[in-house]
Amino acid sequence: MRYLLDTNIFIYLSTDHDKLDPNVYSILSEPETLMYISAESVRELIVAYNNKGWGNKKWKTAEDMVRSIEETHFVEILPIAKDVMQTYSRLSVNKTMNHKDPSDHVIISHAMTLGIPLISSDTRFPYYTRQGLNLIFNEK
Repeated sequence: MRYLLDTNIFIYLSTDHDKLDPNVYSILSEPETLMYISAESVRELIVAYNNKGWGNKKWKTAEDMVRSIEETHFVEILPIAKDVMQTYSRLSVNKTMNHKDPSDHVIISHAMTLGIPLISSDTRFPYYTRQGLNLIFNEK
């Protein structure tokens, strides 16, 4: 089965397995599981590395971190294609929860466009299931 990992899930997978729900950890541990991450999540990880120091203890450079996503963690980085942007342009955002994060919206749109489940811990994401998002929620 194929899954798109939200940025927070990749962080937990690479640095803190204890923050993964046992069911999510089981899914990610299955040998048949194919894991993907949006290029938008990778951009967020680079920003976190450069600005906040996240991952500095694990990787020497942001480039090392990006390389390790595929080579060490076996998570394929997916480019953001035009069809993802078309989905993004139609996405109705969660105004009730004041969800204004464009990176989240691109990641949600990526999962919806590909028709694969998105694994996330973000409590604002269930709103998007009404629009076709297949969400697996990671209960922290």
